[in-house]
Amino acid sequence: MGFQIPKNEYTGKINTVKLGKDKSEILIGGEASLPFYGFEGELPNKPIIAMDVFDIKPSGWPESLAKYYSDVWDDPVKWSQKCISEFGAEAICLHLASTNPDAGNTSPEDAAELVNKVRESIDKPLILYGDGPMEKIAEVMKKVSEKSADSNILMGWVEEDNYKTLAAAAMGYNNNVIALNPLDVNIAKQLNILLTQLGLSPDRIAMDPSSSGVGYGIEYCFSAMERLKIAALIQNDKMTQMPIINNIASEVWKVKEVKESEKEYPEWGDLEERGINWETISVMCMLASGSNIITMRHPKAVSLIKEIIKELL
Repeated sequence: MGFQIPKNEYTGKINTVKLGKDKSEILIGGEASLPFYGFEGELPNKPIIAMDVFDIKPSGWPESLAKYYSDVWDDPVKWSQKCISEFGAEAICLHLASTNPDAGNTSPEDAAELVNKVRESIDKPLILYGDGPMEKIAEVMKKVSEKSADSNILMGWVEEDNYKTLAAAAMGYNNNVIALNPLDVNIAKQLNILLTQLGLSPDRIAMDPSSSGVGYGIEYCFSAMERLKIAALIQNDKMTQMPIINNIASEVWKVKEVKESEKEYPEWGDLEERGINWETISVMCMLASGSNIITMRHPKAVSLIKEIIKELL
């Protein structure tokens, strides 16, 4: 008697979201089975790696990571281009850190000009995360959406307290939004309901369920994301069928295990190897739980993850 692999039956499907346009266009989502379960359903669009770029020199990066970017710290355009041409980034995640009143208080107009400049200089999709009070982020993204109309930029982020301004900007200028939630399926659903009731199309929303790295609560992240995917695919819950983005790089590279030197903790081994492993394992956990977009920083970790994705698909 031949062996039959037991298979789940899926009634739902993840929405397909378009990022970028023309030469930078790429699709995310669209899967009709759990992550990497190609034997059970269609997986039309592979997860993509977005590499972090900052609009000002970041602080607190260990030398084992900083050495790859120190020559382009002062120019987000060159930094973005380097991530694509040398490190194989499939998207750029631009962090507008200088919009924070405590880090320069860059105006919405100036931030929008920079975003437009970066977007026009690359042939990959652009993802944005603002910084500062929610009201400031909303105003920045409103101006960004206006300056980069019809570009399918993925803008972050919205929460229940500030979703109207940013969602209206996305609708008016044909861009996408990141819906942030604190690892709570019900809050994620509620925010998606509010956005769609306002008139934003479901295929313009990506969920950020929040992330943490290995050793810092990643098990809870995995569980929450798994519940979102099961609700979307098996229970056919329309309000959980948005693709997922994990802004995990910022969580991985702030922990002491990737920053403390071998001299301080000789038992932990080589600092750079430690950071590469920490990022790679953390990212793989998120991909296995359903991430469609993942942010990363170390070029060698990016290379490893791309190889793993290729093997699994």
